[in-house]
Amino acid sequence: MRMYDLIEKKKNGGSLTKEEIGFMVEGFTKGIIPDYQMSAMLMAICFTGMNETETLELTLAMKDSGDTLDLSKINGIKVDKHSTGGVGDKTSLVLTPMVAALGVPVAKMSGRGLGHTGGTIDKLECFPGFCTALPEEKFITNVNEIGVAIAGQTANLAPADKKLYALRDVTATVAQKSLIASSIMSKKLAAGSDAIVLDVKTGNGAFMKEEADAVALAETMVKIGNMAGKKTAAIITDMEQPLGNAVGNSVEVIEALDALRGEGPEDLMEVVYALGTQMLLFAEITDDRTKAEKLLKETIASGSALKKFAEFVEAQGGNQEDVLTQGRLPVAEKKFFAKAKKDGFVTDILAEQIGNACMILGGGRETKESVIDLSVGIRLTKKIGDAVKCGDVLAQIYANDESRGKEAVAMVENAYRYGTEKPVDRSMVKKIITE
Repeated sequence: MRMYDLIEKKKNGGSLTKEEIGFMVEGFTKGIIPDYQMSAMLMAICFTGMNETETLELTLAMKDSGDTLDLSKINGIKVDKHSTGGVGDKTSLVLTPMVAALGVPVAKMSGRGLGHTGGTIDKLECFPGFCTALPEEKFITNVNEIGVAIAGQTANLAPADKKLYALRDVTATVAQKSLIASSIMSKKLAAGSDAIVLDVKTGNGAFMKEEADAVALAETMVKIGNMAGKKTAAIITDMEQPLGNAVGNSVEVIEALDALRGEGPEDLMEVVYALGTQMLLFAEITDDRTKAEKLLKETIASGSALKKFAEFVEAQGGNQEDVLTQGRLPVAEKKFFAKAKKDGFVTDILAEQIGNACMILGGGRETKESVIDLSVGIRLTKKIGDAVKCGDVLAQIYANDESRGKEAVAMVENAYRYGTEKPVDRSMVKKIITE
């Protein structure tokens, strides 16, 4: 078998077999197949596509390229959750203690962020002493005893995906549905859960700007998961503006803790309840959506979700008081204010621009080697639909550098759009895909 022949076959619109895909993924992962040949294959896939079977086989080959987690020692039905990413997306921080408080084991592998803010792992490191490098035995013990553990991805989890993504990133082959789906699902399948709930974002702050593209990607990933024997669902959610009010690291953790106290922004909680409901259905806690949402809300009202989060933080090296006592997490001392430029209603907020403003402050990574400033961030005080007068504060910017703070102010102000009429309220949940 030669890579040259496989490139020729795919270039001409042919379908690759399981054996051919396995040969290609294994050879590239081991360094036998060079970058220039894999680049040619990736471009051929972008031009001619992959069918459902090819996409599944690519996903499975990438999953099997390294370690897979065995979670069989964890009691109960394990349900994983994944987001395609957005601005202000702190749903995992709110959701995981809620479902864990209801008896759903959460054994989650998360990554660091590359972009406008840190990932879930970075945000959790706002708690002094918090450890994400858990040995497998400790990881499993924590889930069985506390109900939740979140650790950083192991270096050898789906290594083929890491190599392929790095190549896609520099060859303009990132935005291909099968390649995106296999990248996400290979890691989710390798992580060992029994079921998977996907939060697929759509809008100006998401990777998938158009809803139709988000739906197509979601359907592909759900098919992959179900064909691989995992109960899988996707929820299409809105990312036309930042989710919640906080964008950053520490400020997002603070907002997540506020949400667990019953003070969460409505848009954030709508997404959390939708994802949590699906997780409870998959975990067989209930088979009724209305009851599932009621159970989730009870974890907030009773304080059990906040208590669970405190136990989780302590079990991984942090201090419960940093969760239970407000005002203990780091926030940059310099404060700047972005202000409205005219009267009217906020009609649009360019979420991606808000994210870029956070990165200017130092809240994200431009490269994998960049060091994140966990204390900087942005807290929006006006969202789409709010009435404003010229000079009203739109957002507070927390910075450690004056020039960066002023630059972020200008970017945030320019991200807002205004109109004379209040826009129609929009649902955060666009569609639920289960088959």
